[in-house]
Amino acid sequence: MRKKIAAAVVGLGLGGAAMLFTGGSAQGHGYSQDPTSRQAHCANGDVADCGPIQHEPQSVEGPKGFPGAGPKDGAICSGGNEGFKQLDDPRGGEWPTTKLQAGQNFTFKWNLTAMHSTTDFSYYITKDGWDPSKPLTRADLESKPFLTVPMNGEQPPAEWTADGKLPEGKSGKHVILGVWTIADTANAFYSCADVEF
Repeated sequence: MRKKIAAAVVGLGLGGAAMLFTGGSAQGHGYSQDPTSRQAHCANGDVADCGPIQHEPQSVEGPKGFPGAGPKDGAICSGGNEGFKQLDDPRGGEWPTTKLQAGQNFTFKWNLTAMHSTTDFSYYITKDGWDPSKPLTRADLESKPFLTVPMNGEQPPAEWTADGKLPEGKSGKHVILGVWTIADTANAFYSCADVEF
């Protein structure tokens, strides 16, 4: 069952992006399917040498509170999990990309294997001029999310979707960092998606 939620758009344009969190227990619970995240590409067999994440793409979790807390720089895409460090490898900027149009409406989608009471889903994007051949850092991201979807403690469905507007003025390759922040734990789920405008 699909549930579309009106998206609260925050800081549209070049001024919006930060980092996304991951959280949960030893079992993972969700990841971005659209735009296609690195862990989804690994699970789908689109890329090789992914390590254990290919079997558990829903498990990228870490402390919430980004950017003040959360995974350290260079380990954001793995949620700070050493076992999923393949997600932090930029692969020379050659991860498969989702093709997008700047400023267009887009349906964001997560696949969830466990539904948690949720604070929000937030999306951040890299700055113009960032280096796609290096691991993602806070300095690479815009300071605020370009999209935040408040959930007010609700539990999302197994296939969560929300319509929102992509940032204006972006071109070329970027990373969209999705963060699913859990309301009743100290964690969030992180999902890096490589995109091309």
